Formats: sequence, structure tokens, C-alpha cells
Amino acid sequence: METQLIMEYDSMGDILYLGKRAPYPEQESEELEYGIVARLNPETDEIENLEVLFFSRRLAAGKAFQLPILAEFHLLEAV
Repeated sequence: METQLIMEYDSMGDILYLGKRAPYPEQESEELEYGIVARLNPETDEIENLEVLFFSRRLAAGKAFQLPILAEFHLLEAV
């Protein structure tokens, strides 16, 4: 099922949230690398959400910031 990407930023915690759905308690969490946490569907192990800790500090470093995942982008079809 394809869904739109949701992005939210918590300035107090300096965390960028990326997701395909709202987090829920049954999701499994796995740290992909330091400060990058994936929230996984407990049945399929599909990544449903990412949490990027220390987000503003990563951007302030002045170099490209890459997530350790593969991404595929498509334009929304006009309905």
C-alpha cells in the first residue's frame, strides 16, 4: 500500500520524524545507526517510521546527510 510521507519536527527534542503512518505501541524499534531509529511493522518488518535524533546538529555540520535506507519517490496522481 502506497502512502504519502509525513514529516514532523520536534524543536525541543531536536528530532525529525518521518513516517508513512502514525506510530503505534506494537511497532518494533531498531537503531539503524547512531541516532537514527526505525519503527517497524511487527508483522512484516517493513519500516513505517524513522526518527532522526540531533537533526539540526546534523544539518549544521554542513555536509550531506544520508539516511541508511533506500527510497523511491513518485508524484501523486491527480484524483
